[in-house]
Amino acid sequence: MHSDQVNYIPILMQLILAVGFVVGTIIISGKLGPKRNSAIKDKNFECGVESIGNARIPFSVKYFLVAILFVLFDVEVIFLYPWAANFKELGIEGMLKMLVFMSLLLVGFFYIIKKKALEWE
Repeated sequence: MHSDQVNYIPILMQLILAVGFVVGTIIISGKLGPKRNSAIKDKNFECGVESIGNARIPFSVKYFLVAILFVLFDVEVIFLYPWAANFKELGIEGMLKMLVFMSLLLVGFFYIIKKKALEWE
């Protein structure tokens, strides 16, 4: 073995240990766990509320639009942390790139406001 390949042995050992632990836990819990089924235990349960009616009720598209916009802007804001952590090392070039990024973010935000995507009816 080359010396570079020897460096991967701890990673391989950790992978085998992790997969072995998961598989072993699943097998042991299936064999040793209690098997008491009843009508109450097999009933659907969601957040402490009894399930009544059809689960296929239609949701407004507005709900999904707001959720997607939240995720989009949340992910974009995550990019601010590495920039802030390395602000001094990036210099003026990093500042200019972040100004372009923030201006595009604001343009998108104002576009969303203009299209009234965040207003509920």
